[in-house]
Amino acid sequence: MKIKTVSQCTLEETLKAWNKGFEEYFVEIKMNEEMFLNRLVGEGLYPELSIVAFDHHNPVGIVLNGFRQIAGKKTSWNGGTGISPEYRGKGISRVLMEETIAIYERENVEIATLEAIKENKVAIALYEKYGYTITNQLLFLSGEYEAKVEKEATIHVETIRPEQLPHLSFYQEDVPWQCSWQSNKQGEAKVFYNDNNAAIGYMLYRIVWGKDGAIDHIVLYQLELLENGDVENIPHFIASITNHKVKLATVNFLASNPVTSYLMDNGLEVKTEQVQMKKKMN
Repeated sequence: MKIKTVSQCTLEETLKAWNKGFEEYFVEIKMNEEMFLNRLVGEGLYPELSIVAFDHHNPVGIVLNGFRQIAGKKTSWNGGTGISPEYRGKGISRVLMEETIAIYERENVEIATLEAIKENKVAIALYEKYGYTITNQLLFLSGEYEAKVEKEATIHVETIRPEQLPHLSFYQEDVPWQCSWQSNKQGEAKVFYNDNNAAIGYMLYRIVWGKDGAIDHIVLYQLELLENGDVENIPHFIASITNHKVKLATVNFLASNPVTSYLMDNGLEVKTEQVQMKKKMN
């Protein structure tokens, strides 16, 4: 068994390691070259600090790693650990994890993070063995939603760039990796204020347009109620994008977020459940 960095591999080798690594997985995440390269760039993944395991010349396992400053701490993200089906249960995941932790130590990572499918008990047990603990329950929701504004409310909406969010005092920076503004620079953001000009919520999202020029669906990465906000404000927030019935999806929303409960009460269903896991590095 030999370990190489992604930067030492050909794109063909890396893509094979990824697609074989997630074959027969809980969720289909097969990618072509364009999708894979977009993921590397969009998620802030480092080819020189991500690794591929080889059995002779055959790529059989992969770990992708990203690094950011989050809430003042150098934070890593395991952006995908995959093992080819015929090599699972043979100790390769242990080798990959040990090399990954060694990379984090060399890079002076303070907090290591990842997400795992809730049903993947084997992977969760492996991560726990290496010091990760479950910190949050995360939900992917989807369904048809129609904003039902039952009460009039004077809400002022400010549309901003995602890059402006971290400069707001109320922005919650410590969110699942793929929900951060850094991963969604091609998206849009809105901040909502009441009559007293107090912020009551904000939203980070992406509109996917259909060939007919109309909205096909909306993906929500963050939708947060602030101290001055109320659940009754949520339909106003979403109506600031569209007043029509629309297909809506969320990415890694906290199960404990009151917005999550609201969306589930209004047409969205759970499609995938994940756990967020963190490890405090020495």
